[in-house]
Amino acid sequence: MLDPSRPEAASDEVIRWGILGTGKIARIVAGAIASSRDGILVRVGSRDGERARSFASEVQATHHGGYDDVIADPAVDIAYVAIPHPFHREWAIGAAEAGKHVLCEKPIAVQQTDAAAIVDAARRNDIFLLEAFAYRTHQQTYRLQELLRVGRIGEIRMIDAVFGYDAGPEPANYLMERRLAGGGILDVGCYTTSMAHLIAAAAAGVPVVDTTEVAGAATFGPTGVDHSASATLLFEGGPLARVACSIQANLDSSVRIVGSEGRITVASPWLPGRIGREATIVMERWGSEPHVVEVPLDRDIYAVEVDAVNDSIRKGERSSTMMSWEDSLANMRTLDRWRASIGLRYPDDGPDDRVV
Repeated sequence: MLDPSRPEAASDEVIRWGILGTGKIARIVAGAIASSRDGILVRVGSRDGERARSFASEVQATHHGGYDDVIADPAVDIAYVAIPHPFHREWAIGAAEAGKHVLCEKPIAVQQTDAAAIVDAARRNDIFLLEAFAYRTHQQTYRLQELLRVGRIGEIRMIDAVFGYDAGPEPANYLMERRLAGGGILDVGCYTTSMAHLIAAAAAGVPVVDTTEVAGAATFGPTGVDHSASATLLFEGGPLARVACSIQANLDSSVRIVGSEGRITVASPWLPGRIGREATIVMERWGSEPHVVEVPLDRDIYAVEVDAVNDSIRKGERSSTMMSWEDSLANMRTLDRWRASIGLRYPDDGPDDRVV
């Protein structure tokens, strides 16, 4: 039986959400909450009072205020941290300390030490915590994992994961700001590494696998952030992965997996239905015609994510199999190693920060 003092027992009918942030992704998820099966948006927060008021009116939230008002509100069951990643540590930990469940926008932090602190806060306060990679909640990803686990293309030899788009050259864009940990690696490169981790773990039949070597290269813009970057990843026990990302080039954002007996291609792995109209997995066994696995797209991927989070909270989960805490930490270690390999540091990276 659920403890009635815990957030998951606050309502038998709905999971009550609060959102920290008023940017594009906050608006998208607010809409997803509205169209979810059993979620309701209660409060939104911003550092700017007028922005909070305007956003609340736009998304029909009941209350608005600052970030601290969201996490202090007893009517909020889960806080969605949708602010720039340098502030994730402070506010995800603050939400956990206030007893709120947390959905934290990707990447969960700027570096692994910060991510570990967030996970520790979740563990100490016995709350649900998930890093918000929406693709991890989608049926297309589950089907991909199934195909890999049963060995449909044999032993996995090579992974290619790419995510890139052109955000434009405007220096005021937050993606171009070093103080906000801008650049391609932490914006979309984190998708490619997280997918590589998922595939390597599925192929090995283990929950989480770590990288042993990361070698990267990048081009930098005038503000000092990476515009385009690539890396080669070697996982414990194999396989090898090649990842690439960009915020200045429209890349072929796809995933390809080559095995000893065939190849799998996912044309729209990251946000099927939003980036790519279809959710399909093409499986080719050497010497045979390609087989297309179609995955129904009956709902928006962010609504799927919200419902998946609500279901996890109702079940009393804390670290989810969608993306476990250990998986998030392993991915952050890889991102740290990628950044270290190209010499990319941010103003808040202290002298004692180390890749672990």
